[in-house]
Amino acid sequence: MNGYQDLAIWQRSMGLAEATYRVTRSFPKEEQFGLTSQARRAATSIPANIAEGYGRGTRPAYVSFVRIAQGSLKELETHLILARRLGFCSEDAVAPLLVEADELGRMIRTLIAKLSPKP
Repeated sequence: MNGYQDLAIWQRSMGLAEATYRVTRSFPKEEQFGLTSQARRAATSIPANIAEGYGRGTRPAYVSFVRIAQGSLKELETHLILARRLGFCSEDAVAPLLVEADELGRMIRTLIAKLSPKP
């Protein structure tokens, strides 16, 4: 392994961030500094926190940053659902992102469980 870029969880979260950027391109211009920006920041925060935690070099720090990534994932899901409800994008555009977010959430929970000390 060459580092965090080899991790499936990081690769999948980068893919979700890319997809988020593509979907938010169609949002109204007046949302550029609103929901568009919020969704993009949440999406990029997921792989960024996984990478940062990995780079810290300690298990407790890694777990902490992966938990932050988990929170960012839930934030992104909320932004995408709101965008769909407001009619900024279609169900067809958002559904695959939410499916991927759900799978990524499972991967994050599994990673946290593996990294956390056993009672």
